[in-house]
Amino acid sequence: MSTARTPTGSTATSRPKSRVPYWDNARFACIVLVVLGHAVQRLTYDSDIALALYLLIYAFHMPAFAIISGYFSKSEAPSRRQMARVITDIVVPYVIFEGLWALTKWLVEGEGDPNLTTPAWTLWFLLALGIFRLVLPYLALLRWPLLWTVAISIGAGYLTNIGSTFSLARTLGLLPFFTLGWWLAQHGVVDRLQLLARRWWTTTAAIAVLGIAGWAAWFFVADWQRMSLREWFFYDDSYADIGGTAWWAGGVRLLLMAIALVLCAAFFTLVPRGGHWWTHFGRYTMYVYLLHSFVLYPFRESGVLRGLDPTWLWLPIVIFASVLISLGLASKPVRTVFRPLVEPRPWWLFADASLAAREGRRNDPTGSRRPRE
Repeated sequence: MSTARTPTGSTATSRPKSRVPYWDNARFACIVLVVLGHAVQRLTYDSDIALALYLLIYAFHMPAFAIISGYFSKSEAPSRRQMARVITDIVVPYVIFEGLWALTKWLVEGEGDPNLTTPAWTLWFLLALGIFRLVLPYLALLRWPLLWTVAISIGAGYLTNIGSTFSLARTLGLLPFFTLGWWLAQHGVVDRLQLLARRWWTTTAAIAVLGIAGWAAWFFVADWQRMSLREWFFYDDSYADIGGTAWWAGGVRLLLMAIALVLCAAFFTLVPRGGHWWTHFGRYTMYVYLLHSFVLYPFRESGVLRGLDPTWLWLPIVIFASVLISLGLASKPVRTVFRPLVEPRPWWLFADASLAAREGRRNDPTGSRRPRE
């Protein structure tokens, strides 16, 4: 064991960091919402209740994922191994799955566009994570990094030339949430304010917040459709492209970001604190994220999810199926089969092959394998 200096100036014996079940629970809950959001999308064309659920999920689930990813990110200058991980954990899997998607679409639809500059379906977040990790050391040098990233996010929406190329629009749009996660960890906010402590009044408030948001999503669903609210949640288009031509369109994004933050707080409040039989699946969210779209693709494209009636029967079935898909894709047999694709070790890319060597403990781009006390 080594000794380290504490913030008070005294020395203390350093111990290996232990995992906190809460964060694995939060990751798994987030990835279930990702799968559910994609699974329920086809139902939204025929059901207002499904659309309301879809809007509620998209109001906060990717911001929540970005916050968790930022919480487990480091702002120090990267080491050679950390730099290599950007290649092994992000770039190479991105190229692999872009190739798989191009092949799939060519086989099924008769056309495939192997264009690496335009991420296929869910792969945009993988690129966003890579960019987040690359710019974080520079953001950490600035005074008021949160304020700057909010300004960047709002300002990006006014620029019509920022689009889906390398998922830049979404990356800039969600950057404040990633930075917030890093800032919370950097300043020890979670521990100092004991945010993981369970209190009856916070639980009640969180349920009320999500309940009100769900009711508003359903009651005003026609209004949300007219204003193209779902497109606002994607952070993928300029304001002008989705009807926000007024000068104050950036204020709409700021309001939606504030709502997302409130919903994220409610969501994180309701996440179980202790360990459960499903907790360890939260370590393998990248498998679920990269693979679930291939599972959903035939259902979405075949039309079997259209016109399902009654909604009260089929919507719970889709929700239950989304949970099962998440559990299945994070299971050990699936990880064993697809590890070469999700966690490749391209040693031949590096002058120093040890940079791609398999380690006892790996960290995926979301920090799922990295414990934080």
